[in-house]
Amino acid sequence: MCLSSEVLRSYDLRNIHVGTIASHSALDVFDGAKDEGFKTVAICEAGRELPYLRFKAVVDEVLILKKFADVVNEDVMGRLKDLNTVLIPNRSFSVYVGYRNIEERLRIPVFGNKYLLKWEERVSEYNYYKLLDAAGIRRPKVFKDPDSIDVPVIVKMPEARRRVERGFFIASDRDDFYRKVKELMGKGIINEESLRNASIEELVIGAHFNVNYFRSIVRRDVELLSIDRRIQSNLDGFIRIPAKEQLGIDYPVRYIEVGHEPATIRESLLNKLFSIGDAFVEAVDRLVPPGLIGPFTLQLMVTPELDVVVYDVAFRIGGGTNVYMGVGSQYSKLYFRRPVSMGRRIAMEIRWCVEEGCLDRVLT
Repeated sequence: MCLSSEVLRSYDLRNIHVGTIASHSALDVFDGAKDEGFKTVAICEAGRELPYLRFKAVVDEVLILKKFADVVNEDVMGRLKDLNTVLIPNRSFSVYVGYRNIEERLRIPVFGNKYLLKWEERVSEYNYYKLLDAAGIRRPKVFKDPDSIDVPVIVKMPEARRRVERGFFIASDRDDFYRKVKELMGKGIINEESLRNASIEELVIGAHFNVNYFRSIVRRDVELLSIDRRIQSNLDGFIRIPAKEQLGIDYPVRYIEVGHEPATIRESLLNKLFSIGDAFVEAVDRLVPPGLIGPFTLQLMVTPELDVVVYDVAFRIGGGTNVYMGVGSQYSKLYFRRPVSMGRRIAMEIRWCVEEGCLDRVLT
């Protein structure tokens, strides 16, 4: 359920601080919050705090913890409460703090529906496949048994050493799947646990886009704010090498996200993007109360037939929104007559809710 008004009773709503785990998309959040007149809190992990100490114009308070998960410690939450902190979730928040800590131990208001974060997974009881199916949105076919693979597939799993990274590889058929698993295990990139948590999806060939939406409670609208694309290592390096040279390189291609770049989509496809965004929000509202609040991303492929296939979902601010930090996202001006970044759009919603007395409706 949404955060009760009793939890906010101790807060000075005239002195809210916007805070987030200092990673992933934090700078976008801080920059947007400052644009809307809020003070900010960077929750840092020791050894990773340097950018947030250097970018002093957008960070008012820095909390340096031994590890990000310590945000649920009583002393840390006490400090955040003293600052009237509203937390903005990002991917690092989910991974490093953990879903159970977020749902059961964290007593700081979170912007959006924190109970949706665990639905970003593919293989648990809570997975976004169920939500896409409920919304009637096309997604890739999933193979539960590797022996049933009969088309090219992309295999997605956590890496062995870096659990925050989702490892990927492509297999042309069942035999190629087993060959590549053996190769990646031999190099220590994946392990048995990786395989247990693997998702094997039909490989959809098309142009990829990360479509960043915002579900506004105040405006009662589903806004399409921006589109970006991933830059991945070492895939990005391989595709820059001529095919003749690629064939002579015996090294596994990795899909580790290291950056993003802005993108636009042909205007005739915007109708489909609005339709699937609306359908997705309706399904989530129905299945996971209190529903979708604030930013979410549908990662999708556009096929040569101009079909849209959604292959990943994020229920919080996406890392790709950083490309619009300070300058605003490309479609936001069509709503507000000025460019607005996702970080600023979040801060706008918080400010409007403070002014209109509906802050409890956008926090959990």
